Amino acid sequence: MAARRCLGLWFFLITLCVVSTGADVLHTTPVTGTESSAAGTETVVARELPEAPSDPGEHTAAEPTREGEQNDRTRGGEQTLGQPTREEEQEQEKTREGEQTPAQPTREEEEEEEEQEQTRGEEEFTREEEEEELTREEEELTTEEEELTREEEEQTREEEELTTEEEELTREEEEQTREEEEEQQTTAQQEEQTKRWEATELEEEHVHDAAVPPLAGDPPAADPPSPPPSKDDFQEELVIRPLHSGDIYASFQFRTVWDADFMGDQKVSHYRLFPKSLGQVITKFSVRELHISFTQGYWRTMQWGQPYLPSPPGAELWVWFQDTVTDVDGTWKELTNVLSGIFCASLNFIDSTNTVQPSASFKPLGIGNVTDHSFLRYATLPREIVCTENLTPWKKLLPCGSKAGLSVLLKSEKLFHSTFHSQAVHVRPVCQDPQCRTTSMELRQTLNVVFDLHTSGQGKREWSLFKMFSRTLTEACPLASSSKVYVDVTDNPQGEQFELSPATPLLTQAVVLGDRRTYSVYDLTQQASFGSSRSLNMLLRWKAADGEMLRPLLHSERYVAGYGLQAGEIHTLIYNHHPYRAFPVLLLSAVPWYLRLYIHTLTVSSKGKDNRPSYIHYQPSKDRERPHLLEMLLQLPPNSVTEVTVEFERALLKWTEYTPDPNHGFYVGSSVISALVPSVVAMDTNSTLDRPLFSSFFPCKEEASYFMRVYTEPLLVNLPTPDFSMPYNVICLTCTVVAVGYGSLYNLLTRTFQVDEPSPGLAKRIANVIRRFRGVPLL
Repeated sequence: MAARRCLGLWFFLITLCVVSTGADVLHTTPVTGTESSAAGTETVVARELPEAPSDPGEHTAAEPTREGEQNDRTRGGEQTLGQPTREEEQEQEKTREGEQTPAQPTREEEEEEEEQEQTRGEEEFTREEEEEELTREEEELTTEEEELTREEEEQTREEEELTTEEEELTREEEEQTREEEEEQQTTAQQEEQTKRWEATELEEEHVHDAAVPPLAGDPPAADPPSPPPSKDDFQEELVIRPLHSGDIYASFQFRTVWDADFMGDQKVSHYRLFPKSLGQVITKFSVRELHISFTQGYWRTMQWGQPYLPSPPGAELWVWFQDTVTDVDGTWKELTNVLSGIFCASLNFIDSTNTVQPSASFKPLGIGNVTDHSFLRYATLPREIVCTENLTPWKKLLPCGSKAGLSVLLKSEKLFHSTFHSQAVHVRPVCQDPQCRTTSMELRQTLNVVFDLHTSGQGKREWSLFKMFSRTLTEACPLASSSKVYVDVTDNPQGEQFELSPATPLLTQAVVLGDRRTYSVYDLTQQASFGSSRSLNMLLRWKAADGEMLRPLLHSERYVAGYGLQAGEIHTLIYNHHPYRAFPVLLLSAVPWYLRLYIHTLTVSSKGKDNRPSYIHYQPSKDRERPHLLEMLLQLPPNSVTEVTVEFERALLKWTEYTPDPNHGFYVGSSVISALVPSVVAMDTNSTLDRPLFSSFFPCKEEASYFMRVYTEPLLVNLPTPDFSMPYNVICLTCTVVAVGYGSLYNLLTRTFQVDEPSPGLAKRIANVIRRFRGVPLL
C-alpha cells in the first residue's frame, strides 16, 4: 500500500510540472483561431519572436510585422466607415472560417490529457482500495465486537446457571433444616405428650372412677392429648451373590415402614415416604396384605440355588382382605383393575376363570392369625410379558425414584438384557415394637436379576457394577436411614475363588435360607466407601474354575405327557435331597377349566411305592366360570423323588374363545410348593467341634428349619384347534362365484348395445376436410 501511494504521489507531481510548463507556453504565445489552423512553422516563428533584438522600437519602425499591419488595418477599418478592401474581406472570411472550424489540440496537450486521465484513474483506484480496506477493518471490528458480546452473554448465562444452582442448593439446605426442625419439634412434642400422659394417668383414672361432675369454681377440663404423629423410615440394600456357573445374582431390597393405621377408622391423608397411590388403594379396598410380582424368565434352581424371594414366570397376585369386606369377589375385581392401571400391566384380565381361593396355602406373612380363607384370593397370568412400562411405575413408588441411591442402577436396557428378571411389591402389617402393642405398615419392593456370562457378550469371568448396570454408585438416597451393599464371600474365605475390589474391612454373618453366609458390607452413608474417586464400582474377578455347589434340598419339575389332542397327563416331580430327614410339603395346583381333570386317576408315588397324602382339598371346575383347585399335603421321604400324576381331557372351545395365535398353545400356571425345609446348618455334624457341648445338642429354632416356597415351570398345552383358514377360503370362493355369476348377469341386463361403424381411412378424412371447405357434400 505504501508503494502504491508513493507512485500515485510521483505521478501527481509529474502532472503538475507538465501542466505548469504548458501554461507558461500558452501565456507567452497566444494563438488565434486563424493561426492555429495555419502550418506549424508559423507557430514556431511566433514563439521565437520574443528572442528578437532587444530594441523593440527599431524592430517596429524598420520592419513592421504582419500582425502590426493587420492591426493597423483593423484600426483603420474601425476608424473609417468606408467600404472594406478585398484583403480585409478575405481576412474576415478566413477568421469566420476559423471560428466555425474548431481548433485542433496539439500532441503535447493530448499527452497531458492522457496523463491526467491516468493519474485520475490511479487516484480513483487508490481511493477504492482505501475504502475497501476501511470496510474490511470495520467488518473485522464488528466481528470482534460480536464475539465479545457472545462471550459476555455466555459468561452471563454461566453466572445465571451458577446462581440457579446456588439457589437450588440453598433451597435443599433450607428443606433439610426444615425437616430437621420438624423432626426435633415432633420429638419434643412426643416427649411432652408422654410426660403429660404419665402425669395425667392417675388423675384420669380417679375422674372416671368417681364420675364426679366439676364444680362451678373449678377450671375447665383440658382437651385430651392428640395422638403422636406417625413416623416413617426407608432402607435400601443390594445383595450380590456370585454363582458357581460364572453368572451373578443381584437382589435389590427397598423397605418403607410407616407407623400409620390403615386398618383403623382414621383416614390417612398426609404421605411422606409411603407412596400415596398404594396407600389410597389399601384404604379404599380394605386390603390387609398385598403381594404382586412380574417375572420374565424361569429360575434355574439346580444351577443357581434358591432365590431370596421366589416368584413364578408371568404375573402373580394374591391378596388378603380385611374381615369388614362383604363382597370379596367384587372388591377383588375392582382391585385388579386399579392395580392394572398403576403398574401398566394386563391385570384386568384376571377374572373368575383364573382366580382361586386356597384353603391351606398362602398364609399371611404379616401379623395376625387369620384362619378364614374366604378373604384370600390368588391368581396368575403366566403369559404376561414384563417390559419397561412395568418397571417405570415400579420405580416411581420409591422415595428417591431413580435419581439417587441404589435405584440409579435400575437401567432398563441392562435389566431386561438378562437371563432372569423379577420385580415385586409386598405390603403387609408388621409389629412396631417387640411387644407388638402397635402395628406399622411395611412396603417392600424387591428386584432380582441374574446376568448370564454368555448373554452379556463379554466372555470373561469378570463383573463390575458398571458392566452390569452401566452406572456406578455415587451417593446414598438422602431419605434413606440405611443404604448398604452386600457381597456374598462365603465360598471365598481366602480369596481363592475370586478377587473383590475395592476391599472392605466390614464383614457380617447371617443365616439365610438355612445356611450361614458371610458378606462384605459397603455402607453408602459413609464417604469412606466411595474413596477418592467419589464413586463405588465393585469389581469381581474369578481366579479358579467352577466350584462345587451344594444341591438345594427342595426342587420341583412339571411336564405334560400323552399323545393326540384329546387326553393327556400332568406329571409333577418333587425332589428331597436331604440325606436322612423327611419333611412335609403343601402342593397347590390351579388348572384351567378347559383341561378337565379326572381326579380318580390321581396317583402319588415315592421310591416306587404309593405315598398317600395326609390332606387333600379339591374344588372342581365349572366351564367358563372357575378353574380346578387341588391342594395336597405330602410327606417327602429322605433322598427321594415324589411323583404326582393326574389325567385330563382337552375341551373344545368356541371359536370366539381362541387366542389370536391358537396354534401357539395355552398356558397353565405354575404349581406352588410350600414347605418347612430342614436347615443346612442343622445338617452339619461337625459343628459341635467349634461350639460348647451344652449349645450343640439341641439345634436353635432358626437353624432347625426355614420356610421355602418353590414354583414349577408353567405348562404349554395344545388344544383341538379348528382350521381358521377355512372361513377365509369359503369367503374367497363365494366372493369369486358372486363376482363372476352375478356380475355377468348384471352386465347383460343393464348394458346397451350399439353398432359402431368402422373408422374411415386417412385419404377419406382428408377428402372430407377439403369438401367441407368447398361446401360439397361429404363422401
